[in-house]
Amino acid sequence: MISHNRFANELLRIIQGALRLDIDKVRNYTSFLADNLEKEGEDVLARRLRKLLEESDRQIRPTDAEFGNVLPVDGESRFQLIELVDCPEEHPLILSDEQWEVIREFSGVAKSYAQMENQGHGASLSLVVHGPPGTGKNRLARYLARELDLNIYIARLDGLISSYLGSTAKNIRAIFEFAARRPCVLFLDEFDAVAKLRGDSQELGELKRVVNSFIQSLDTIGRQSIVVAATNHEELLDAAIWRRFSYRMELTLPDELMRRRMWLSFSGPIEFTKRELELLVDLSDGFSGSDIQDVCVRLNRHRLVSSELPSFNKAFLTMQNISIGEEGKDRIASRTRNVGPEEAAYMLRTRNPRLYSLSALAHVLGVSKAKVHRWMLKREI
Repeated sequence: MISHNRFANELLRIIQGALRLDIDKVRNYTSFLADNLEKEGEDVLARRLRKLLEESDRQIRPTDAEFGNVLPVDGESRFQLIELVDCPEEHPLILSDEQWEVIREFSGVAKSYAQMENQGHGASLSLVVHGPPGTGKNRLARYLARELDLNIYIARLDGLISSYLGSTAKNIRAIFEFAARRPCVLFLDEFDAVAKLRGDSQELGELKRVVNSFIQSLDTIGRQSIVVAATNHEELLDAAIWRRFSYRMELTLPDELMRRRMWLSFSGPIEFTKRELELLVDLSDGFSGSDIQDVCVRLNRHRLVSSELPSFNKAFLTMQNISIGEEGKDRIASRTRNVGPEEAAYMLRTRNPRLYSLSALAHVLGVSKAKVHRWMLKREI
């Protein structure tokens, strides 16, 4: 005989999820209850619950789901405060082993939140990602949404405070209230726009109140919604903001190993030789993953338009073009862009004589090996 209160917690959670139109919570706790019933020897009842889940998996829908999905808008401009975005399949996400360990733990906890909550570890899940532009912060948020089979809503916070500073706190609350009513990934892009240091003497008092409102909203988001925040300026974040995020990750510019994986992943039909790949990895030092993908996109466009594979020199010239406006960054492509081919050859040769042999330099610069040889002799004299 089953004790009437042994599974009361699971039953209460199922009812709570149904009342809040949280279908994932209903499913998760029903599955969790079936597992516990099976452990207690109640195999028949456990099978009935699982069969009910299978039969109704595609039919369970809240009756007012359409109304509940109305996106919040700014009270004055009537502009939408967030947007629902698609998460199509993309190139594989390329992270370091340490970063993957964090992401796997994060997604694993998200998938098991019913069990975590039942054992008293069900605090809301949040992740702050920081690093230079183009390092994959948006892509990481979309990956998590796909992995967890959740909708992703993007709030671009810089737009919330640009014109209507007085109503920003109200808008922030509306965003979090919307996310709290449904299992989803709430992605806060350009997070530093709102979460700046409250002690910044140059900021208005209203903005400091907005930060306080933001902190309160993070504390009350609920356990079924996941918050992912991204910033290029982590130094601007308030210390109290950092404490609200249980997971934190820095996305840096890719190292050699990651750049090699990116060139192989993004190049598509264009196949580089082993030697060319080594050259690309070195020439793209200082590039972000987004930069490398942009180069590959342009090379493939060239392939389609001209009906021929682009030369390796074309790849080098494209990297130089991508580097326009990035002169402040330490990139080989930037340093060689404003000098002649002879000076560029000497710079590359000096950088790594083994990698940049005379034939390799001719391949990169699109000239003959004999010409490169004459340039090097002139330098020696």
